[in-house]
Amino acid sequence: MKKSLVLAMAMALGVTASAYAANPFSDVPAGHWAYDSINKLAAAGVVEGYGDTTFGGDKLMTRYEMAQIVAKAMAKGANVDKLAAEFADELDNLGVRVANLEKKADNVKITGTIKASYASYDGDKLGSTKGSLREARPTNHQGRLRSDIWVTGQVNDDWTYTAMLRNQQFFTGEDANSGEEEVKFQRAYVNGRVAGLAVQAGRYNKTDITGGNIHDNRMDGVQVSYGKDVKLTAGYGKATDANAVADNDFAYAELSAKLGAVDAFAGYYKFDNLLKANDDDAIWTVGLGFDLAKDLKLTGTYLRSDVDAVKVDRVDYKDVDKDGYVVGLAYKGAKAAKAGSWGLNASYYDQGAGTVVAHTMDGIYFDEGFKGYSVGANYALAKNIVAGVTYYDLESKEAKGTPDAQTLWSQVVFSF
Repeated sequence: MKKSLVLAMAMALGVTASAYAANPFSDVPAGHWAYDSINKLAAAGVVEGYGDTTFGGDKLMTRYEMAQIVAKAMAKGANVDKLAAEFADELDNLGVRVANLEKKADNVKITGTIKASYASYDGDKLGSTKGSLREARPTNHQGRLRSDIWVTGQVNDDWTYTAMLRNQQFFTGEDANSGEEEVKFQRAYVNGRVAGLAVQAGRYNKTDITGGNIHDNRMDGVQVSYGKDVKLTAGYGKATDANAVADNDFAYAELSAKLGAVDAFAGYYKFDNLLKANDDDAIWTVGLGFDLAKDLKLTGTYLRSDVDAVKVDRVDYKDVDKDGYVVGLAYKGAKAAKAGSWGLNASYYDQGAGTVVAHTMDGIYFDEGFKGYSVGANYALAKNIVAGVTYYDLESKEAKGTPDAQTLWSQVVFSF
């Protein structure tokens, strides 16, 4: 064993040699340069010699022998990260996890998804950029490639940092030549705990408790949560969906409870100056979810808004429907980590104008309120490769002639 290695290992244990009994090895004389260090290592149980009272200091040591010494030193709390990294393979074969080293190596993780999607549109008013359709499209199709890179880091034992960079490329449709291919920060937030409360702060995605029937988009703010089976969450900030709220204040409170086989939830969402209403919008929602059978879940949601009128594409709609109803049915579901897994889903929507701010659906819908249905399926083609397709058929609740719109959405998601 090299002189520097013996001394470094002994120093890493952080105790003095004088605290121990005499050196147990017959071939290490008291005047030897390594006497004190070997005495310390032996007393701490890090080195054992060859079982015949000899230390064998002049013998060559195998990597496995060295790995055993490193493992024992780690068990004693010694700071031997560099040695642990050097002998990581041997330590792994010995069944020793280098906990401290793993923690440092995993302090920053990079993951991501690549989503290739294609949408086909049909229905009324699709030939014009005007009209009551949300994101009304002059063309009947769109192809897009979206890349999201996630970066997570451990700040300390209680706090983490998360960021997401997004790049979008449009290959077909009216956005194909828009030039919107820059990379943007879409998420940047911290998670931690303060006085028993879970805290999230920064720019994060806020999906309402119904799964996105009211709002599913970014917001800059802070939220706190308390509880597990019965969980209360409250948050405040500025929503960033320019079509709906234009960075105006957004506050919310949510309560969820798991009552045996039943999931119950309730929420309150307050948007200041909702653009289409030119007024504040307060939305209440309650709902239940439960298993009808194994892997088959039914959810029902009621929503209520206080908006009386909206203006969409210079058309005024008075006395709009304030109520909303959404019923969902889901069977199984594709899991990225499990090739061959699959799922089916269907939803029925009947939502008044004020119950929708930034809907989670991939189909186009009517800002003055809409009703209709969606059906979808997803399948894991291979590990971390999931394909999905969803069909939406919706119609306006307020516009004359009840214009309709259909969307066939398909995508393949690669996760890494």
